[in-house]
Amino acid sequence: MTIRIATFNMENLFRRPTAFRLEKPADREQVLTDFAELVALLDKTVYMKADKEEMVRIITTYRADKIDDPEHPDPKGPPPITVNQSRPGKDTGLFDSTKPLRTFEDITATGRGSWTGWAELGQDDLDMTMVRNTGRVVSEVDADVLLTVEVEDRLALERFNTQVLQGALGRRPYPYNLLIDGNDPRGIDVGILSRHPITSVRTHVFDTRQDRPDERLFSRDCPEFEIQLDGSPLVVLGNHFKSKFRDDPELRLAQARRVAEIYRAALERTPHVVVAGDLNDDPNSAPAVELGETGLRDVMSHRAYRGLPGTHGKCSREDDKLDYILLPPSLWPEVQHVGLETRGIHADGIKSFDTVNSKLTEASDHAALYVDLDI
Repeated sequence: MTIRIATFNMENLFRRPTAFRLEKPADREQVLTDFAELVALLDKTVYMKADKEEMVRIITTYRADKIDDPEHPDPKGPPPITVNQSRPGKDTGLFDSTKPLRTFEDITATGRGSWTGWAELGQDDLDMTMVRNTGRVVSEVDADVLLTVEVEDRLALERFNTQVLQGALGRRPYPYNLLIDGNDPRGIDVGILSRHPITSVRTHVFDTRQDRPDERLFSRDCPEFEIQLDGSPLVVLGNHFKSKFRDDPELRLAQARRVAEIYRAALERTPHVVVAGDLNDDPNSAPAVELGETGLRDVMSHRAYRGLPGTHGKCSREDDKLDYILLPPSLWPEVQHVGLETRGIHADGIKSFDTVNSKLTEASDHAALYVDLDI
């Protein structure tokens, strides 16, 4: 049987952190940097005056103290950062949400143990044209098994499947989908859509770093999706390695080494093991080389591929390649066709769909990579 396997970083389906939608990279990085600082401050056992002053600065800068009111939305749009207080009273919250937050004295909590709540990145609805364009990419690829990267949750995947693919575009929906919440609090998880039964999933969200055993290894997860085929089952290892924002190359390498171990273990169950997803690094990087040493090979290096060298942005350089479908030696001779669907991208040199006319309507800045295998 011929089966098409694909990977696509969808950059969310319906809602995405407001910060991710800022046009200037420097603005995005500033929000994410301030958010990380606020989370670190809130986790302190004792809040000193300087800590509280910095909290006030960040919270007021990003309107994080504002309570969302759907009937009276803020004309500035959703705040980039929000502080959620489970019990926002004078003695049980971080601050009294009924009063303006002006000085450090308005932070009434004395430390992490004195209030219940958390900070998170604010979310905004995606433009429906963007959502439909994501659906167009998925429809055009028409994979039998599609690894979905950067998806909010399983219910969002189901909504996209039934309301966008089937409802808005009139395409046949996928009968099976699965996603396990990963380690990233921003709602950018790894899931799967399949036309074949998904018989099991193994998560690795609890794997820890060898050098820092108190920290999670995977930025999201490395789920092992087992899919029932006519013969041997297919196992897809889904990945989304550490990004290059606040770069940590050693973490990406550690993630690759662990994926190599998971891959070797999966080979003992079935010869059909595929490693796919967004590795956030180019083919000559240490993580890619580490995975290649297992015998895995990326489909874009197969003679059947004749497309652009990258999968991200303009896709014009090898350095633009972030997305991979890595095959074991047993499947390499079974490759029938390799393709790259770039029309959901809005970038110079890319021929986009007629409905993709700006960054605000592009499906994603990633292309969808796919391979046809005779299994």
